[in-house]
Amino acid sequence: MSGGETGSTGDETPLIVQEVAPRDGLQIEPAFVDTADKVALIDALSATGFSRIEATSFVSPRAVPALRDAAEVLARITRRPGTLYVALVPNLKGAERALAARADELNLVMSASETHNRANMGLTREASLDGFARIVAAARGGGVRLNATVATAFGCPFEGAQPPERVLGLVERYRALGIDGITLADTTGMANPRQVGDLVARALRLVPVEALTLHFHNTRGLGLANVLAARAAGARRFDAALGGLGGCPFAPGATGNICTEDLVSMAHEMGIPTGLDLDGLITLSRGLPALVGHPVPGQVAQAGRPGDLHPPPPGIAA
Repeated sequence: MSGGETGSTGDETPLIVQEVAPRDGLQIEPAFVDTADKVALIDALSATGFSRIEATSFVSPRAVPALRDAAEVLARITRRPGTLYVALVPNLKGAERALAARADELNLVMSASETHNRANMGLTREASLDGFARIVAAARGGGVRLNATVATAFGCPFEGAQPPERVLGLVERYRALGIDGITLADTTGMANPRQVGDLVARALRLVPVEALTLHFHNTRGLGLANVLAARAAGARRFDAALGGLGGCPFAPGATGNICTEDLVSMAHEMGIPTGLDLDGLITLSRGLPALVGHPVPGQVAQAGRPGDLHPPPPGIAA
């Protein structure tokens, strides 16, 4: 077992953690993180054992200047065997750039909410789906994997709760296009555990467990609770960001993604294997404030693991 995994006799079905900090975490940072620092971060994350790292996004540099070096990042990273390096793409042009940069997987995104999709992508949902069909055609035969995300799957800050039938209908349309991997994203942290359990159970009737990812934000403090609810419903794959970096520009005051090292620590304490080096993740997280120029929300990197004991006060016997 790696990085402090415990030997609990509970449910030891592995929990697959997929790292998104280099893309979802850094994309909203106001200060540009140097390309060399991005590459070093991704290489260090690779060394901790991730099977997937969302490395960058091929969006317009005008829209997301923080990731304007996407092609250079993918060209310079050291690719670890067994790790997929994922690029988010908003349209065919972005997909073509990502394919040229040798991304291993393309992540396509649209929202369940029409309003959020227009605000975030500048497109109607139907226009987004038309664009996805063109991306699938362009990627066909190139050996690249395809994943599609339903953003605002658990709620929209403009429209409120999204009908499960709408979310699941989009999942079916993704699959009909030939897209295997599906992500359900709680983009602005509106999900609750009961809602998560219900939607995940229904999604798993349409998508094999190995193809379904859950993407939670900790905006209202329910991120890890939602992971446990999704796991109880059968999910096994979860996105997370080192240090809890990230956040949605349409959720004022929102914290970021669920924190990778907090999630991994919880799993290991519960006897759930992840295959990840928790000590290495904590070390990396403790270096993030110097990288991004501000504190980050992750808790375990600040408090230490539960098993990190301290000497008793003077005069008190242990």
